[in-house]
Amino acid sequence: MELSQISSALRRWWWIIAASVLVAAATSYFVTRAMPYTYQSQTTLLVGSVTNPNPSQNDFMLGQTLAQVYASLALREPVLRGTLEALNLDWDWQALREQVNTRTDLKSPLIEISVVDTDPQRAKVLADEIARQLILQGPGGTDAVKAMDREFAMQQLASLKARIENGEAELRQLDEEIAKATSRREIEDARQRQIAINTQIATWQGNYAQIQANLLKDVPNSLTVIEPAAVPTVPIGPKLAQNVLLAAIAGLLLAVAAIVLLELIDDTIKTSDDARRLLGLPLLGSVTYIGGSGYADRLVTTSPQYSRVAEAYRVLRTNLQFSAVGHSVRTLMVTSSKPKEGKSTTAANLAAVIAQSGKRVILVDADLRRPVQHQIFELDNEEGLTTAFLEDQVSVEKLLKPVMADSLSVLPSGPIPYNPSELLDSERMLRILEELKGKADLVILDSPPVLSVADATILTARVDGVVLVVDSGYTRRGTAKRVKETLQRIGATIVGVVLNRAPVQGDADYDYDYSPESDTKKKRKKSKAAKASSEPSTAGTTGSALKPVKLTKPILKANPPASNGTGATTERAG
Repeated sequence: MELSQISSALRRWWWIIAASVLVAAATSYFVTRAMPYTYQSQTTLLVGSVTNPNPSQNDFMLGQTLAQVYASLALREPVLRGTLEALNLDWDWQALREQVNTRTDLKSPLIEISVVDTDPQRAKVLADEIARQLILQGPGGTDAVKAMDREFAMQQLASLKARIENGEAELRQLDEEIAKATSRREIEDARQRQIAINTQIATWQGNYAQIQANLLKDVPNSLTVIEPAAVPTVPIGPKLAQNVLLAAIAGLLLAVAAIVLLELIDDTIKTSDDARRLLGLPLLGSVTYIGGSGYADRLVTTSPQYSRVAEAYRVLRTNLQFSAVGHSVRTLMVTSSKPKEGKSTTAANLAAVIAQSGKRVILVDADLRRPVQHQIFELDNEEGLTTAFLEDQVSVEKLLKPVMADSLSVLPSGPIPYNPSELLDSERMLRILEELKGKADLVILDSPPVLSVADATILTARVDGVVLVVDSGYTRRGTAKRVKETLQRIGATIVGVVLNRAPVQGDADYDYDYSPESDTKKKRKKSKAAKASSEPSTAGTTGSALKPVKLTKPILKANPPASNGTGATTERAG
């Protein structure tokens, strides 16, 4: 699938993309708004000690490695279950696991334990308790006994410090007594007491230094809380803008993927490039959708008002004239692969625009199974082509129905016969065509679909050229190729292809309104004084632009509801 095809498909199905993005974004918005706010609290722990005055590189590397081990341990069952038991929470430890996250820094022996909860106070308590349980249950952590020993050591240090201070105060007091002594004996006794006190102070100082050294000794696998958790005040989620944006992007990607998949699965011809690339035939024109409630509404080329669809048929007329340069085309057959592809509408409007250029045109409804031209032009179908077969004495000229002065005449099908193929393959049909060619510059035949019955292949041998109509989004690629091969196999001259109901997005040849009416409307809006009796513009037509002559005789009710290659009255418009 080429990039141009993907681009064309995206332009054609833009509303699916817009709807997918809108639905995804709206759903995400309301779902996110319904979610409760979440808060995050964080505790930071240090692995090892920072009191060592001369730490080595190995000490730092060991601390970083141990930090990763403790970070993993904090997410295990013993620590989390101990946390829940300590806080009397009847939770599953695995549920708590979903709320806890740990992070380590590769450049420092730090561990960050974060807890996310809908209650900010509970998030803070959980983070602190998980850190405490990690310290108590860690393999190198401080258990309850070690904590008590440390507390006792601190008490001993305080006691030794007090004794040392009291001993030093007593020494100063003895110095004062020696200074005031009057006898040799008093001086000797005071000095002996000083010697004893100095000995005690030295012992106390030694004990104090030893205990302090033990406390300051570097323990590489110890854990210390250096930043306790705090109660968060600002929620971290849900993130409304981010969720809506991600949902919109997801909707966009899904819609694009679905469209590409549909394009790969759908093997119908959609754009003029598809038709040109697939069939290798000249593209005569692309006609967009024609609205209306009945067949008569599809004859858009006889209206004096500017129409983009009518202009497309005029482009078709011009391209057809250039394609016929070098060989004479007096009889032209318009056909399609199967019903409901718009061949009858194309034949009627093509005949009208060629007649407007000043040529004499006869349109023959050669679809003797599902005729529809009499409905498009609102004509009587009591007599027509089949009448000329049944009554050799009847002049074909008398059966023609003039609809555009002397420029355009229509030969309806007439009553539906039981053997259409035999009639079209008869010598009488050759004589009828020769007689019609003598009365017009161009004879256009509206034939049945090629793949439905043999009528079209029979008529192919009796005309100078064939125009193949394909329906955008309806005609399958394989079907169109089979029609082309069938026509070429029997020696048909395929003049070109007409793409019916072409998407405007893919074929924007007529996006610009070139009609004089657009300027007139602007002037009327500015002046607000339009003339009520102003004549309608006849721009967009060349040659004679006479109104169709409607016969007063109604269509026979005995004829069944007809549908040509464009289908029955309930067919797709266009």
